[in-house]
Amino acid sequence: MNFTLNILGTASALPVLNRFPSAQVLDVRGRLFLIDCGEGAQMQIRKMRLSYLRIDNICLSHLHGDHIFGLFGLLSTMAMLGRTSHLNIFAPKGFAPILKFYLSNFADGLRFSIEHHPLSMREPETVWSSRSLEMLAFPLNHRIDSYGFLIREKMPMPNVDKAAIARYDLTVAEIAALKRGEDVVRQAGDEVIPNAEVAYRPYVPRSYAYCSDTAPFPELPEWVKGVSLLYHEATFPEELASMAEKTFHSTARQAAECAAAAGVGRLVIGHYSSRYADTAIFLQEASEVFPKTELARECMTVEVPLVKLTV
Repeated sequence: MNFTLNILGTASALPVLNRFPSAQVLDVRGRLFLIDCGEGAQMQIRKMRLSYLRIDNICLSHLHGDHIFGLFGLLSTMAMLGRTSHLNIFAPKGFAPILKFYLSNFADGLRFSIEHHPLSMREPETVWSSRSLEMLAFPLNHRIDSYGFLIREKMPMPNVDKAAIARYDLTVAEIAALKRGEDVVRQAGDEVIPNAEVAYRPYVPRSYAYCSDTAPFPELPEWVKGVSLLYHEATFPEELASMAEKTFHSTARQAAECAAAAGVGRLVIGHYSSRYADTAIFLQEASEVFPKTELARECMTVEVPLVKLTV
């Protein structure tokens, strides 16, 4: 039951040696979510030994080139590999003509359907779900329409303590009731087995939030509150805070302030300005505010461990 973030690129707009533009793959139990798709994303996917064909959902935060210029190549590679399964692309509504252009000019031999799910919400909304997972999108604060994504496990069904099953001689129907969160009531209410005494959640649901590109805004910490892992852009250090404000980006300190206010488990920062070959200043400034900060690096993996619970 893995929950692994794979960092493909950490750069901002301008090319930098040894840094690729924004792209990540979140692997949740073998289901792959591609989040942004800058140039070279498919090369990084291959380098990290991830599967092109297991990507079922692509999430594009906004339509700046450093976040989408790798998409056409990736779609063409999927086609050449014989993909037939449906592909979802969650992107701002302005992506529609871009997709139409691709399909009109480069889709010969395409054997899979592509569905664009336009994003235009003003607060977090669920845009995709499965039996065990759900994905929300929410607006960010950038120069153009930009959206963040929150992918999380749903609350698992309770387990019933095996010792309690024997102790109370629970029936199949009673176990099913406990799994639904109900108490067991016997003999016309004379005997009650409290759910909290014998049932428990088997693990803590894990969650990941992606916030790039964005300037700080008051609602964001609440929208990503308590996530296991937060990725927040940190384009500039504090010495260029005025540049961050002008371009609707965040500083490393501001990213850490968001993480601290949201009470997240861990913070990963990236989207570094090309002005800085050495990213140590970003980690220094963020760690002063939020010690559980890590610098994103190309081909880095971040595992969110499963925390099991018992009764």
